[in-house]
Amino acid sequence: MPASLQTLILLTFSNVFMTFAWYAHLKDMSNQPWVIAALVSWGIALFEYLLQVPANRIGFSVMSLPQLKIMQEVIALSVFMPFAVLYMKVELKWDFLWAALCLVGAVYFMFRKAA
Repeated sequence: MPASLQTLILLTFSNVFMTFAWYAHLKDMSNQPWVIAALVSWGIALFEYLLQVPANRIGFSVMSLPQLKIMQEVIALSVFMPFAVLYMKVELKWDFLWAALCLVGAVYFMFRKAA
């Protein structure tokens, strides 16, 4: 499997864990003290790091650091939007599309072959 595809898959799963670690407690643990939510989030984040660290090492073998970072940000927001709409019940808005188009521009400029 190509290194870029391995990176994509690992970062996608890593971002699923990250998103739940960062935001699910706002819905699921709103009646708990913040320290309990933080400890649970740290437990979830362990799985994020077990995927994210190898993903970045693999990705860095075929991509520049800025390319790797842009890839991670696009994946993070691609994972976050369905999470926000489906899990957290955030209302879907046109602004999400406009923000996504800005990310497409960021990807273009980061991965294009400079003249």
